[in-house]
Amino acid sequence: MHSINDKARMWWHAAATALIAMTVLMGGQSLHAQKPTVPLGPPATLPGAGKGMVLDRVVAVVNGDLILESDVDEETRFEEIQPYRTTDENHSRELTVRRLIDRLLILQQAELEPETAVSDKELDTQLTTLRKDIPECKQYQCETDAGWKKYINAHGFTLEEFSKRWRERMELLRFIEVRFRNGIRISDDDIKNYYEKTMLPEYAERHVAPPKLETISPRIEEVLLQQRVGSLLRDWLTSLRAQGRVRIMRPGEVVP
Repeated sequence: MHSINDKARMWWHAAATALIAMTVLMGGQSLHAQKPTVPLGPPATLPGAGKGMVLDRVVAVVNGDLILESDVDEETRFEEIQPYRTTDENHSRELTVRRLIDRLLILQQAELEPETAVSDKELDTQLTTLRKDIPECKQYQCETDAGWKKYINAHGFTLEEFSKRWRERMELLRFIEVRFRNGIRISDDDIKNYYEKTMLPEYAERHVAPPKLETISPRIEEVLLQQRVGSLLRDWLTSLRAQGRVRIMRPGEVVP
């Protein structure tokens, strides 16, 4: 059974991570619009190399930009460094590829609009929190710089690579917030209905006294905001996929 404070923290974490959990941003993103660096279609090999030395392979093409097999591998490793993940999440390769496609569609749109950069201070603040919130970090003693470096290295990243990806993740979230959140209004009735129909039954099931509505109201508003942002984002991505040119490659297939 959770204490009142534990339960309140759970709701706050849900608010803070709802957008991430509901959209394509569970991982990070290091894919910027680029010119192809390897041949399209079949695996690329180094000239004169042995037959088994595959350099990379194109797995998808999104409006002329490439997603490589190495991007999928890196994204999979990055997914593992995420707090608030449930153990039953589906981490299949297919879903990872589709998430990378959606994120690349967002990046292509973000490049067309003014971007608000994430400051070093903002990045450091989030990384400090992250080091405390990742359960696996305890065994590495991530509260120390040496422990944090060891943990990041164990997942195949350098500190610089990981910080860069996390900054890009923050910038994407900020872009989505600016694009969708500003026009959303949550009414007092919306907050009251969520409190009565969602929160109170949950507290009752756990036999825990609920916080007062006026105390928890700001957190409920955040949850509802994120839910609506997630819904708008999904609709927008559906439109981008329909309007764009997206192709997932099969092994050995050559892009025309």
